[in-house]
Amino acid sequence: MKALVVDDDKVLADLVAFSLRRQGFEVIQAYDGASALRRWEEEKPDVIILDVNLPKTTPTLDGFTILRRIREKSATPIIMLTVRGEEDDIVQGLQLGADEYIVKPFSPRQFIARIEAVMRRTARRGSPQIIAAGDLALDVDRREVKVKSRDAITLTVLEARLLEHMMYYAGHVLSIQELIDHVWGPGGGDRDMLRQLVRRLRLKIEPDPSLPSIIETVPGKGYGIARSQVKK
Repeated sequence: MKALVVDDDKVLADLVAFSLRRQGFEVIQAYDGASALRRWEEEKPDVIILDVNLPKTTPTLDGFTILRRIREKSATPIIMLTVRGEEDDIVQGLQLGADEYIVKPFSPRQFIARIEAVMRRTARRGSPQIIAAGDLALDVDRREVKVKSRDAITLTVLEARLLEHMMYYAGHVLSIQELIDHVWGPGGGDRDMLRQLVRRLRLKIEPDPSLPSIIETVPGKGYGIARSQVKK
C-alpha cells in the first residue's frame, strides 16, 4: 500500500510518515500543492494524507483546492489532517469529498485507526453498502435512509456519518465524546454541535420528533439507536 503525505510542516510530515511506515505503507511526501498534484499523478497512491494550509503558490493551491481537483478525477481515499478545526472548514472538507477529517494535534494511534477504517470503507465502494437496524435501512454511498415504507430521505454528510456510526452499534448508547470525535474528528466539534445534529436528524427520520423512538437520549451518557429498534 502506498500513501502520499502532503504537509508543509516537515517535522510533522516525518512523524506521519513514520507512523505509516510502521503499518507497512510505502510513503511519498510532498510539501506544497504543485508537488502534491504531481506526485499523486505519478505515484497513484492508495491513500492521501492532506493538510489544508500549504505554502502560497501561483496559482494558490491549498488543501481544499487539491482535494477538489483530485475528486474531479479520482476516488482515492483522502484524509484531511489540519489545525483548521472550525465547523465550516470540516463541513467544507467533507462536502468536497474528504473521507475523514482529523484536527491537529492528534493521537498517532487514533490516526492509524482512522486510516484503517477509511481503507475498509473505501474497499467496499465497488458494491452498494446497505446498513439495516430495525425500521432503518441506510445506503451509505448515496447517503439515503429509508424508514419503514417511506420514501428515501437524503442526508447531509454529517447526518449520514452520525447515523451510520449509531446503526453499527444499534442498541448501545455511545458517549457524547465518541460521537463528536467520529463525526468531526478530535477537537473538531462540541456538545452543542452534536445536539443540533441529532435534532436535525430526528426531524428527518423520527415519526414524531417531539417523542423520538428511533434515536434515544440517555442523560449524562449519550445517544444511540433505541433497543426497541434492534428487536424488530
